[in-house]
Amino acid sequence: MIHLNQLTKRFGDSGRAALDSVTAEILSGHITGIVGPDGAGKTTLVRLLAGLLKPTTGTIDVSETLNIGDRSMLGYMPQRFGLYEDLTVLENLNLYAELRGLESPERKDRFAQLLQFTGLEAFTQRLAKRLSGGMKQKLGLACVLIKMPKLLLLDEPGVGVDPISRRELWRMVRELVTDDIVVIWNTAYLDEAEACDDVLLLNEGKLLFHGQPSELTGRLTNRVFQVRGLAPTERRRELVRLMRQPEIIDGVIQGDALRIVVSQNGLRPALPSVTLTPPASIVAVTPRFEDGFIDLLGGVPKGDSILARQPAKQISDDKPVVVAEGLTKRFGSFTAVHNNCFSIRRGEIYGLLGPNGAGKSTTFKMLCGLLKPTDGNCFIAGYNLRTSPSRARSRLGYMAQKFSLYNDLTVRQNLTFFAGIYGLWGFAKRRVVNEMLEMFDLGQYASANAGLLPLGFKQRLSLAAALMHEPDVLFLDEPTSGVDPLTRREFWTHINALVERGVTILVTTHFMDEAEYCDRISLIFHGETIATGTPDKLKESVRTGQLPEPTLEDAFVALVRGEP
Repeated sequence: MIHLNQLTKRFGDSGRAALDSVTAEILSGHITGIVGPDGAGKTTLVRLLAGLLKPTTGTIDVSETLNIGDRSMLGYMPQRFGLYEDLTVLENLNLYAELRGLESPERKDRFAQLLQFTGLEAFTQRLAKRLSGGMKQKLGLACVLIKMPKLLLLDEPGVGVDPISRRELWRMVRELVTDDIVVIWNTAYLDEAEACDDVLLLNEGKLLFHGQPSELTGRLTNRVFQVRGLAPTERRRELVRLMRQPEIIDGVIQGDALRIVVSQNGLRPALPSVTLTPPASIVAVTPRFEDGFIDLLGGVPKGDSILARQPAKQISDDKPVVVAEGLTKRFGSFTAVHNNCFSIRRGEIYGLLGPNGAGKSTTFKMLCGLLKPTDGNCFIAGYNLRTSPSRARSRLGYMAQKFSLYNDLTVRQNLTFFAGIYGLWGFAKRRVVNEMLEMFDLGQYASANAGLLPLGFKQRLSLAAALMHEPDVLFLDEPTSGVDPLTRREFWTHINALVERGVTILVTTHFMDEAEYCDRISLIFHGETIATGTPDKLKESVRTGQLPEPTLEDAFVALVRGEP
């Protein structure tokens, strides 16, 4: 349906092309995924297909049945929520009906179809800004489908959306696919890429792979393994040690095991020589698309986290560092969180998971001291947030989901400002700012405005700002939402180093592979804790004959839905 012929796009006089001589065919009746690291050219390609940009050189040739210039044939769902948040669901639908030229007599039936299709029938009078993340994406899709497009462009529709809502989005899009419709799904989630019919994998503007996902994963047969039987206290140290081996190109924590990928020249017999002691063992496992993605990019960068060079915290006792006692928050007659109780040990990674609107963010804000509980208490490093809020907050660092530093200040100015916020002055402030610039390799950007940084460096800056006062607890709110696996690996290398130093981590995430890094998980639904345990314990709790090897996402969905 679409043929890309040597498609190239440059912006200004910059040396590197955002897209560099991309040639590919895009078929109708297929969902074609566009994947790649940050800055690979994914969104540039989507905008070229949408007609929002013009190629520098090369062409986009389409079949006679698809005219990209005819806007009625195009449905485009941008990366950021593009609707009007102060309009209701129904008002947004009416606005898009006007824009797309849908006559009034046709609207009632079409709206009814779309509302039923997206499950928004009961929310027609709700303001868009009051919708959960998943419901916003469904409304965006409904508005795109006011008139059925021939070309449907979805730019990262699953970012920030819980696994249940993502599955529902996939179900809805799958139902739309017919022989005369082209669907392009730009994604940072590689499990989504694996579900596509075809994939374009970009890196630095170049097309590295074009084909079915199975073609890429097939290259990794007998090259992906799990290291099992490690003690919980040994997993992170063993991962660091394994990643120093030249034949290992990727490694992550996966529940109670480590998942490692060896290079093309790597041989399985060489792996047991990496000082594994019984009962630790190595078992071959099925490759994932993410393994092939990392392999195609040459593996993850080698080297330990700079935070590993810092001395470990001196632990004076083994008391929990974070404690929630009967935590409850009501807004009027609505109970957002009800009687949540948990405690987090020093040097532990604790995951707070749940669907959109389940009460995670409210719980998170109460633990950070940003919201006052209606009932119950929160303790941070022994300080009660009700009676000693300043002391409690001084012991925690917070990294928000969205980049929350000052875009118009330079990197150095941001660090200097936050050092002052944390009570550092004079020589101590100058010293810690310079340390953070050196530790996170931010010196090259010290005089650059923070808003202009590449995404990976924004993440480094946010983490540096949260660590300046050496907190006991680090709160991470969806820290890697929308970033590529290489950036995610770098981030978690730093987090694992912090944990080894005795820092306690509380993290929220919708990325289930990332949740595997947690020591324990608390699953929240309708404001209440419905399950707690290690990632493997939660997976084991939903194991059935029909689901013999459940993923953590399978466990999430089954537990929220109350399935056995």
